[in-house]
Amino acid sequence: MEAVSDSSASSKLQKHIHLSGICGTAMASLAGLLREKGVRVTGSDAAAYPPMSDQLGAMGIEVSQPYAAENLDSRPDMVVIGNALSRGNPEVERILDERIPFTSMAAILREEFLPGRQSLVVAGTHGKTTTTSMLAWIYQTAARWNPAFEPSFLIGGVAENFETSYQLRPTRPFLLEGDEYDTAFFDKGPKFLHYFPDGLILTSVEFDHADIYADLEQVKTAFKRLVNLVPRRGIIVAYDGSAHVTECTSHAFCPVERYGFTPGAEWRIENLRHESGKSLWNVHHQGKLWAALEMSLAGEHNALNATAAAALAASQGVPIEAIQAALASFRSVKRRLEVRAILGGVTIIDDFAHHPTAIRETLRALRQSYPRARLWAVLEPRSNTLRRNVFQRELVESLALADRVILAAVYQQARIPEHERLHPEQVIAALNAAGKPAELCADVAGIVDSITGQVQPGDVIAILSNGGFDGIYEKLPSELKRRAKA
Repeated sequence: MEAVSDSSASSKLQKHIHLSGICGTAMASLAGLLREKGVRVTGSDAAAYPPMSDQLGAMGIEVSQPYAAENLDSRPDMVVIGNALSRGNPEVERILDERIPFTSMAAILREEFLPGRQSLVVAGTHGKTTTTSMLAWIYQTAARWNPAFEPSFLIGGVAENFETSYQLRPTRPFLLEGDEYDTAFFDKGPKFLHYFPDGLILTSVEFDHADIYADLEQVKTAFKRLVNLVPRRGIIVAYDGSAHVTECTSHAFCPVERYGFTPGAEWRIENLRHESGKSLWNVHHQGKLWAALEMSLAGEHNALNATAAAALAASQGVPIEAIQAALASFRSVKRRLEVRAILGGVTIIDDFAHHPTAIRETLRALRQSYPRARLWAVLEPRSNTLRRNVFQRELVESLALADRVILAAVYQQARIPEHERLHPEQVIAALNAAGKPAELCADVAGIVDSITGQVQPGDVIAILSNGGFDGIYEKLPSELKRRAKA
């Protein structure tokens, strides 16, 4: 096994590091990596909710809530400031007033964990978390063939095969979910520009994060800069079904291999089908049958994610047998089509929804998995894109794939400039005009009451949010149980 020594990877870590914003998916993962390095880790956040609160609890890391200057009374050697924090936050103000050393998540990751390792990054508007989890499981499975493949990783979600979002090993591969969101209030560039990939997967490029990108051109510029960091000896595995992806990779200095459904793709998917609870397909590489793949996840988007992970792994020498075995045993990621409860024949699904395209693919996948079910879409417009009207028409089209729709009030709507706000009443009106039963509920209590008054055995309820959604994941099953006993 080729190991990376602490001296080559850096040995500058301090004794006590505090993470302000620790409940973010990447920050909680960093907390685990730092713990593995022997660092004392403390943290704070505005609020904690699963799955990252559960992971932090399992590590024995207490989360101080809410943000407060007093959270830094222990005088940490270093504070990692999450990108959700800005000037005016009491912890940020104390850090600046007292000159407590501080850094960002992406910077400390690059400086302390990546030197001497092979950086493999998964980026794109959609599919990053699932694809990174698939790639990590492929490498973990490949370690049965060769221990040198055992990976370190940081994922923006809890991979169910590992029951964690991070892993630190002495081997060279380090797999990273590359986020295009900004790094910190003092570093407005994307996180992924810190990771200097040796290999890159680019799944998609769409307009997103409307709070920090003015338009699609700015988004594409960020991805072009990432592509420009891949060395000539590296490789980019890029989706072949997007003109934006093609544009962003057109001036790469390294080989670019495309994956998808078109005849010209180097990694072409053929004969995709969903049978007996499994997705099955063939992959042709450079025109020749390369492998037959299968997995338990439904959806065309998941077959694409798996093919991308397989292509990058194969380019690094991972055996086909390991790739096939890994995908066949891949379980998923928490909050990605996660079954939270089955009660009285009603299935409750949790999915991390941040964009109309993601909502569309989630509902399409559920149609495949539950073809005879009445499908509910219960959406909290919470992401900085969904809270705005930039994709209001596309949101209507995506939600129309469900049989019934419930829309929650826009999360913290007052923080969005009035002319930019999503108008949920217009979304509901458009759905009803198209013959789709839809309603707007002001709060979770109203949503739970509406669902429990109408739900039938066999229904599938997809709860779509990128946040805690005021505890609906616990409140809805609890009320269904109560009514069943009444």
